[in-house]
Amino acid sequence: MKTLTKWVPALGWMRGYDARRDLAGDVSAGLTVAVMLIPQGMAYAMLAGLPPVIGLYASVVPLLVYALLGTSRQLAVGPVAMVSLLVATGVGALAEAGSSEYVLLAVVLAGMVGVLQLAMGVFRLGKLVTFLSHPVISGFTSAAAIIIGLSQLKHLLGASIPRSAHLHELLLSASRALPDTSLPTLAIGAVAVVILLALKKRAPRFPGALTVVVLGTLVTWGFGLHEAGVAIVGDVPAGLPTPSVPGFDLAKLSALLPTALVISLVGFMESISVAKAFARKNRYEVDANQELVGLGLANVAGFFFGGYPVTGGFSRTAVNGQAGARTGLASAITAVVIGVSLLFFTPLFHFLPNAVLAAIVMTAVFGLVDWKEAKHLWHVKRPDAVLLGLTFVVTLFVGIEEGIAAGVVTSLAFFVHRSTRPHHAVLGRLPGTTLYRNVRRFDEAEELEGVKIWRFDASFYFANADYFRDQVDRLLLDGETRALVLDASGINDLDASAESMLQDIHTRLQGAGIALFVANAKGPVRDVMARGGFTEKLGEAQFFLDLHRAVERALEAAGERSDERSEVSPAPARPPASARPLATVS
Repeated sequence: MKTLTKWVPALGWMRGYDARRDLAGDVSAGLTVAVMLIPQGMAYAMLAGLPPVIGLYASVVPLLVYALLGTSRQLAVGPVAMVSLLVATGVGALAEAGSSEYVLLAVVLAGMVGVLQLAMGVFRLGKLVTFLSHPVISGFTSAAAIIIGLSQLKHLLGASIPRSAHLHELLLSASRALPDTSLPTLAIGAVAVVILLALKKRAPRFPGALTVVVLGTLVTWGFGLHEAGVAIVGDVPAGLPTPSVPGFDLAKLSALLPTALVISLVGFMESISVAKAFARKNRYEVDANQELVGLGLANVAGFFFGGYPVTGGFSRTAVNGQAGARTGLASAITAVVIGVSLLFFTPLFHFLPNAVLAAIVMTAVFGLVDWKEAKHLWHVKRPDAVLLGLTFVVTLFVGIEEGIAAGVVTSLAFFVHRSTRPHHAVLGRLPGTTLYRNVRRFDEAEELEGVKIWRFDASFYFANADYFRDQVDRLLLDGETRALVLDASGINDLDASAESMLQDIHTRLQGAGIALFVANAKGPVRDVMARGGFTEKLGEAQFFLDLHRAVERALEAAGERSDERSEVSPAPARPPASARPLATVS
């Protein structure tokens, strides 16, 4: 039973379900999110270049599947703006938006995303998202939000603007289309934006999206604005999606694969970040790999039931949590409400203006543009700000997938650069103490004549072995040094190349008449030194667990047995075990 619960987490909360404690919150959250998701699902489907009903199809069975298999109790799964834009970008290169082939490829894409996420979950590859660093995600999200918002101008203006994922092309096309603006369409869209922003500020828990949908539909129907050029949703097919296996061209799968991979990673990143935030708030754990399984099978379900890729959304999850969601039952209730709407209420969407759906998308995504984060990173760590800026610019002007790729590759390049040229420091003694600090940061730290004390702050491996050797050479250029103390406290790992380099350095130092001492080496590092022969070659008496004792022995080796020893605290008659050479410590 425990194994079954691991694969179907819903069995856990079902067994311990307390209706008096949990039911009211779950019902309230389920209804609230359904009211929010119906217009959002339709709007995001339109953003993806799909008929609005596809957004509703993606909000029924996939939600039920995630409710059973996901480990987050508050995550609200469904269509989201970011994934919708990626769908539009990837599928739009292969078929005309809105065509039957386009819809088919979007449905197939859901299946591909589902299979990829499921495989990642089964093989426990949830850690792959660590390659998407925070600056990369922030830069990509901000740029994508701008692209998403501007892509809705054609619906807001009621003018023909070619689809594009490039900022300059969108702005140029929009400027050319201004003379063709439909004023009634613009008026409806602008009023919807104002209402949404006002409600978000004054009454954030009020269903703003549903409000503008109802008002926009009534005004358009009442004044016959659809006859004045206001584009409307039109007929929405009634009924639940029936399970089927759509036929598709296998040759198109390879063309869709890059988009599927990006959606798998970006969608999961968006989902797991918000899921973890609410798990911490409500004091429970989410399993990243099981989340991949849940999201993967939800997308596979979308493939069989005519949906397009889904993931967990920030705004809806926040509403779900605030409305009182306690378990996955809230998501199941949301799915049932949307299913009932598909059965009985689709005629009510006929006069819904596309401009209102565009307003919903624009107000939702422009809040994702995070200028404050860019400013924060510039003050905290400028390479991270540069990484954010690069991802942002490439996403805006080159492409969505290229922006993510550029961010990931650059972040890895930064990591490799930092690891090959890591921080290191010459240490000096703080007067009157046995403490040693970086002489560049502590003016009072005093270097000792004839002895260099050096700390290397990184794992020591093949990529930085030459840099390590070069820095040792630079330390000893003065010709005055008779002993070198390596503070190895910052070295967490050592590979065979680095161990071999240590032996080479020791040989060169011996030839120059310079003694080498090692202090504070961690156990795994000492193990590699011992297995490689460096410990035997240097001599166990040259290793110390205490930096101060290593400095004392280095001073002795440098010939400072009188004046200099008086400047350093004398060793006790019998040093403690932590201060004795490793040869005397078991």
